[in-house]
Amino acid sequence: MSEAPTAPPANPPAPPTPASKVLLALLLVQVCFSSLQIVGKIVLAELPPLALAATRVLIATPILLAIAWRHDRFVPDRADWPRLALLGGLGIFANQVLFLLGLSFTTATSAGVLMPSIPVFTAAIAGMLGIERLTGRRLTGILLAAAGAVALVDPASLDVSSRGSIGNLLILANCLAYSIFLVGQRPLLVRIPWRTLIAWSFLTGGMATIAVAAPSLARVEWAALAPKTFAGVLWIGLVPTAFAFALNTWAVRRTSPAMVAAFITLQPLLTTAGAVAWLGERPGWDQGLGFALIAGGLALVATARRGARS
Repeated sequence: MSEAPTAPPANPPAPPTPASKVLLALLLVQVCFSSLQIVGKIVLAELPPLALAATRVLIATPILLAIAWRHDRFVPDRADWPRLALLGGLGIFANQVLFLLGLSFTTATSAGVLMPSIPVFTAAIAGMLGIERLTGRRLTGILLAAAGAVALVDPASLDVSSRGSIGNLLILANCLAYSIFLVGQRPLLVRIPWRTLIAWSFLTGGMATIAVAAPSLARVEWAALAPKTFAGVLWIGLVPTAFAFALNTWAVRRTSPAMVAAFITLQPLLTTAGAVAWLGERPGWDQGLGFALIAGGLALVATARRGARS
């Protein structure tokens, strides 16, 4: 009697992808993530943070699992299950819960000030673990882009009240957890398809999120929520959660964690652009300086990436 076929030991290398396609994907990811700070504030006016975190994974996880099974039909090796659970615990559970709790204590502006710490954390962790070779060009680009992001949101607007400080610490912890998540994906993507990797991360991290958020979720009076809150929850579950996390994982497989993290510095730039386009705000010299630093920093990171590949 022949044995059942087993999954291949390694995930085939990603096909060559034009750099422009990867850069466009990273830009789209940040557009999606940027909407979370705005829509999240609206939803959190009626929905507790933990309930929103649980709702996000309840919407996103079945979608990601269905897509992964349809395309990959791959079950990770048992030896990788603890690593997938760690990724889920950091990137899905800790990342979402800490961010939403932090946002409920502090302001969206303060969150924007702290988000540029992600590429710095990511580059440092990837370099220490030997996953990436941090050249002077790449490190300079990351620091320039992070400085530009901070200049855009004005560090003087950081909420340093006692309540705001708690929120700021939670946001920083979220940034560290997400950085480890980005770096930790890279070794597993060698042997696990990217759709399966993000789906299983949501499965493991989502179960922890729901377990912690269950009491908060049970107290929600869904019938009393405003239609805009329902629309916001649906948007958050589909766009900055399911779609953005999946596309981000696709990009990590085709580039480096530091490159992916560097694009997070675009979030305050996108917020500023939205304020100019829709609210009629006029950008000042500090916004111009921030834009120049981000553009220059990302150009350095992108050219360093191409140089490393060649």
